[in-house]
Amino acid sequence: MTLHKILVFDSKSYDEKTLKLALKALNGQDKLRFTFLESKLTEETVDEVQGYDGVCVFVNDVVNTHVLDAIHKKSDTIKIVALRSAGFNHVDLETAEKYNIKVCRVPRYSPYAVAEHSVALLLSLNRNMHHAFFRTKQHNFSLDGLVGIDLFGKTVGIIGTGGIGMCAINIFLGFGCKVLAYDVFPNEKAAKEKGYVYTTMDELLRQSDIVSIYAPLLDSTYHLINKEALDKMKQGAMLINTSRGGLVDAKALVECLKSGKLRGAALDVYENEKEYFFNDYSQQVMEDDTLARLISMPNTIVTSHQAFLTEEALKNIAETTVQNLLDFFDGKPLNENNEVKAPPKTEQKK
Repeated sequence: MTLHKILVFDSKSYDEKTLKLALKALNGQDKLRFTFLESKLTEETVDEVQGYDGVCVFVNDVVNTHVLDAIHKKSDTIKIVALRSAGFNHVDLETAEKYNIKVCRVPRYSPYAVAEHSVALLLSLNRNMHHAFFRTKQHNFSLDGLVGIDLFGKTVGIIGTGGIGMCAINIFLGFGCKVLAYDVFPNEKAAKEKGYVYTTMDELLRQSDIVSIYAPLLDSTYHLINKEALDKMKQGAMLINTSRGGLVDAKALVECLKSGKLRGAALDVYENEKEYFFNDYSQQVMEDDTLARLISMPNTIVTSHQAFLTEEALKNIAETTVQNLLDFFDGKPLNENNEVKAPPKTEQKK
């Protein structure tokens, strides 16, 4: 039996633990051997792929044309790139297809994890938990500046009503919120059954007290929330993004927050996050002025792309990743939802 060697980039302790457990659970120890690297896959680290049969990457690894060219030249044995994520906007699918390199992903791991984190961000932002926590640590029990609003009865705008967006809708309806939704493929049946309403993007922005994003990053959604969109939002609204950083024009958001238009913003993703997220830069000066400004504002919360990080989600990610690899090397067709192919020319990924 052939043992296929897989190089895992951008690996953390929880990745190593869950992938090894998944390998054992799926009886793949005699078929796959993982090597774990903390470094990300980039043009500088691509030399590491020599001698491997596949690579396993995460959201901030670089899998562009140059990296795929280098992979093809340095290791013609690599015929699969396994993503430990649902998003694939960081992969040049056309180049992968040119070299007959399969790309697979984890389309669904735990929509509850991401939806719940987005609500946690909103609750923390609204009730100023990030300030209250540090105040009481310093024995400061004053309440000045901690006033929030009731979510009950407020209008929440959900952008993207796939699995994660639908989980968020259920939560907000449970809070007694009115839910407006926008999606290019509206699920009118679900809307009728659950009691939310589809509307236009403009109306959602104008009417919502809270706007929460659950959309994929495509050419058509890049900077979906830009200056024009922010200008349309209600005075005192709050913006939540746990989807993809590129959906929000961060510089425009900073200017909007400076103007006092929004009550606040909570972000788990940032459009230039790959330079910082998942690593410790606490002893260094941050060179990204936009991110530094977002973090420093009193009415913002930034978390480092951790919305997915639950035990259940990690287990699902690891098991789907291992199953994708086992199916590929066993010569079985990949699950059609898991295999990623180059999109039509009219809708390229960003």
